[in-house]
Amino acid sequence: MPDAAPAAALPARGTLLGFDFGLARIGIATGELETGQASALTTLHDESNDARFKAIAALIAEWRPVALVVGLPTHLDGTEHELTARCRRFANQLHGRFGLPVFTADERLSSVAADADLAAAGRTDWRERKAVLDAAAARIILQTFLDTPRHERP
Repeated sequence: MPDAAPAAALPARGTLLGFDFGLARIGIATGELETGQASALTTLHDESNDARFKAIAALIAEWRPVALVVGLPTHLDGTEHELTARCRRFANQLHGRFGLPVFTADERLSSVAADADLAAAGRTDWRERKAVLDAAAARIILQTFLDTPRHERP
């Protein structure tokens, strides 16, 4: 169950995978507990759950994360909206399928920030930004989680 593992359950070192869940795409980032740095990894464009989870299983086998972090969308005032429950379900599915601790992290405005970061980095064509936007948003979600002091994490 997401957020069930206490923050103390995270080791000092290890890899995390972060997810920006969407109905059409899932952005994925990787990060390291020791360095506290996250990087965009890839975007899954498959819409079928079987294809998505097969790709996620391959990434988990490759990166061997100690935990997973799923962005939890809410309205700006913190109230839940239609995608919040879907993201919680996705987090529960990750935990159930892979047996890893799963945390959720606030993802408000992560896509807006990712788009601005990409534009500032010289990607001026919106089509070029869109192709990597979800992975960039996953990086921001995971970086926010890593930047949160251990005692403040869920």
